[in-house]
Amino acid sequence: MFRKDEELTPSQRGLAVRRMPSLLEYLSYNCNFMGILAGPLCSYKDYITFIEGRSYHMTQSGEDGKEEIQYEKTEPSPNIAVTQKLLVCGLSLLFHLTVSKTLPVQYNIDEHFQATASWPTKVIYLYVSLLAARPKYYFAWTLADAINNAAGFGFRGYDKNGAARWDLISNLRIQQIEMSTSFKMFLDNWNIQTALWLKRVCYERASFSPTIQTFFLSAIWHGVYPGYYLTFLTGVLMTLAARAMRSNIRHYFMEPPQLKLFYDVITWIVTQIAISYTVVPFVLLSIKPSFMFYSSWYYCLHIAGILVLLLLPVKKTQRGRNTHEKIQLSRSKKFDEQENSLGQNSFSTTNNVCNQNQEIASRHSSLKQ
Repeated sequence: MFRKDEELTPSQRGLAVRRMPSLLEYLSYNCNFMGILAGPLCSYKDYITFIEGRSYHMTQSGEDGKEEIQYEKTEPSPNIAVTQKLLVCGLSLLFHLTVSKTLPVQYNIDEHFQATASWPTKVIYLYVSLLAARPKYYFAWTLADAINNAAGFGFRGYDKNGAARWDLISNLRIQQIEMSTSFKMFLDNWNIQTALWLKRVCYERASFSPTIQTFFLSAIWHGVYPGYYLTFLTGVLMTLAARAMRSNIRHYFMEPPQLKLFYDVITWIVTQIAISYTVVPFVLLSIKPSFMFYSSWYYCLHIAGILVLLLLPVKKTQRGRNTHEKIQLSRSKKFDEQENSLGQNSFSTTNNVCNQNQEIASRHSSLKQ
């Protein structure tokens, strides 16, 4: 059904995208060899577009600006993108097998280290140890992305310079992660495809506290280790506090450029420390060592986050306003529809009464004749 896209009208193409997948298509999407072990997660629409060979079709607006004309462009080679990603995999694996082994996260809760290390040393080691723990994720996700690209899946289109983009299903952006100046920037570039899935299925559908619900669903999705739940509960607090800080303070540091640079450096330091502090239980997994770490830091960032939320005004997000407006519009629309239906019912009732009166009058006149 609807296999040759170039022979379809735009409405038929939309129907082809929205139709229920067959059993073969469903099993192919869930069990394809490219992503069955390590993903990354992709949408069914992107997957079936790749399988049907439509990912290289370019769309161009017609002369009237509405009609879509599709033409096929030469299939780009993924060789350069795959080579670059395999190089990143090799460097990440080498870093993990050498440096990561000498900087274990567990050393943050070592009794001798806690008793003898100064606070600057604790902060620096916390950051460095969590930095050393990330390459194993870089290796796995980049390798999975490279496998998909090698099979031809992951083509997003062309950039403004005409270069092919192979980041449709990329799961991370290493440079943005390591240079993050906000909690949101870090989360937007880490485990990207899962974050998009959580946004679609939870955040955009939640009627209240979408951030809390999304983090809690993410904890359930990861598994049953207590460390996951401690990390994501702490992540809720850090995200809300960072959002309040950014909305209340950031606009004071936009000009001049020197002040903006100073702000970026400070927020980078704070973000990296907060991220490292938050994800320690995620690495330790068990509840006892996780609480040992937080207690050794006197829960200082938890307390700081609570104080920020209590002292700084939390501005209503644009999403909240939009959701409220949509609810109001839907209510008013429903009310208008009810009024229209009532009006139509009363109009039809009046017409029926008039028709009945006319029939009675015609019968009387015929009897008199």
